[in-house]
Amino acid sequence: MNLQERIKKIKVVAFDFDGVFTDNAVYVDEDGKESVRCWRGDGIGLRRLEKLGIKTVVISSESNPVVAHRCAKMHIQCSCGIRDKLSRLKEIEPDLSCVAYVGNDINDLECLKAVGVPIVVNDASPNVKLKDAYITTARGGHGAVREICDWIDYEKSV
Repeated sequence: MNLQERIKKIKVVAFDFDGVFTDNAVYVDEDGKESVRCWRGDGIGLRRLEKLGIKTVVISSESNPVVAHRCAKMHIQCSCGIRDKLSRLKEIEPDLSCVAYVGNDINDLECLKAVGVPIVVNDASPNVKLKDAYITTARGGHGAVREICDWIDYEKSV
């Protein structure tokens, strides 16, 4: 099955958070409170997928509350503190051929290898830039999520 046919099958887009929605940096204040930087345009892209009937989820190994807060603001399902991302992904959608997974690092590799449409951000670890993965032109936290949403929206409409 070619890439366009696999994209047309997508029912779920699952994202890692750090390094995908963020630029993979963390800011820590003098009290130890962490904050991250996200791209505001991602929310509009996520709404486009919602209009197509595509479920969007975040599966993060991080337990930082900032992940859950940002996901709540964007109205997407969030699973935090997940060590076995593939098992969680299978709970969300057992048919992985209709899933796109977006990652950036080695802890995403198992999911990227298992899904119908593997996607990595431009500045992802070289270890996860699989031969058949779509690689964004944007870096994580710099519009990569929006680029992915726009790309899927376009490909489903042609």
